[in-house]
Amino acid sequence: MNTTYDVRIWSIETYDGKKGSTYRVRWRVAGQPRKEVFKTKALAESFRSGLVTASRKGEAFDVESGLPITMRRETVTMSWYELACSFADMKWPHVAATTRRTHAEALTALTVLMLKNEKGRPDSKLLRHALGRWAFNATRRNAEGVPDEVAKVLGWVKRNTRDVASLSRPEVLRPVLDGLTVRLDGAPAAPSVISRRRKIFNTAIEYAVERRLLSANPLPQLKWKPPRTVTTIDRRSVANPIQVRTLLNGVREQGRIGPRMVGFYACLYYAAMRPEEAVSLAKPNLNLPKKGWGEFTLDGANPHAGREWTDSGKNRDSRQLKQRARGETRTVPCPPELTAIINTHIELFGYGPDGRLFVGERNKEELPKGTINRVWRWARAAVFTPEVYASPLARTPYDLRHAAVSTQLNGGVPPTQVADWAGQSVEVLLRIYAKCLDGGEAALRQRVERAFGHD
Repeated sequence: MNTTYDVRIWSIETYDGKKGSTYRVRWRVAGQPRKEVFKTKALAESFRSGLVTASRKGEAFDVESGLPITMRRETVTMSWYELACSFADMKWPHVAATTRRTHAEALTALTVLMLKNEKGRPDSKLLRHALGRWAFNATRRNAEGVPDEVAKVLGWVKRNTRDVASLSRPEVLRPVLDGLTVRLDGAPAAPSVISRRRKIFNTAIEYAVERRLLSANPLPQLKWKPPRTVTTIDRRSVANPIQVRTLLNGVREQGRIGPRMVGFYACLYYAAMRPEEAVSLAKPNLNLPKKGWGEFTLDGANPHAGREWTDSGKNRDSRQLKQRARGETRTVPCPPELTAIINTHIELFGYGPDGRLFVGERNKEELPKGTINRVWRWARAAVFTPEVYASPLARTPYDLRHAAVSTQLNGGVPPTQVADWAGQSVEVLLRIYAKCLDGGEAALRQRVERAFGHD
């Protein structure tokens, strides 16, 4: 433990904010400024009194935590790596498989930023593999058969990560937050990735406070501004009906697997389904006539997470509909064009196990995520020019859902109804698709021309 007697303590500061007053105790240990914020003056005075008493008694202060030795003993100490593993284990039983994977990705990035020693540091690729696939996977870390090279890496990490208490120091916390804003190649990370990882970081810190590893969450007090997160859809990615039909015809031409995939992509467009909802469709979910309007009754989703993250050991997790309770359903209309496509699919390929509508050509248990993305790339390359292929237009299968919602809104369907069919709130719907709405720009431009004297 690194200790010092170089301590200076200042008077309590009062800060009057919009949500009320707070009281700050400021002191310095070995030249490093420290700060604790309290909601009441009595708590601040009690804490400051403890610092002053320890200093007058000639007690050493811990440089890492900034606290007197006796006060530090009242707080549990733990390395960041141990906290991250405990946090992952605590969350594991209560979250979806995809969330488990997301937690592991964020905790891996954070742990690399919390390393305090470069001596003997493992290869970066192996380090991230050991953390992301083993350390923060509760099932694999606690199972037998952890590879020796992975165990060796995790042992090094455990010995070489900072204490959780160090996060109360701005000179430690700020570089960690800054590190979350860049990718491995040094390029800026996507704002959505930064936002997601910062939220997980904040939740982990709150867990540390709960376990008395920190006296308070230091994030709100740090003057650090995250990049703005883009929540709206890029209008350039939204395909029009002619473009979508062209793409579906392109899918149909992709060898033996192509015709099997047309119905799946059509569900994303004509019924605005999420991919994990379309994947889970089975015979009981269909209410389709031979032609005309039909209905889908959605009752679940099968998002892809990877078999190491699911309880079942399968690549896809079995979940309830997004933002809904388990067992809750959602009715989605099936337009005549989609009814014809699904009926054709059933005539050609029938149903898979358990009446499943969409399965792989060889893998009859599920429709692989790799197949979904690969066939879509092939179809785009087949029907688009190189310039259009390089553009955002319908770049991913999920963009079909965006195109569906945008088309419905611009077609005059009330937002409340569109949101209900898509399984979203009206607020989220309008925020995401605001830029895709046709605000009558052509008519407005004509008004501008007339204003400048052009008839």
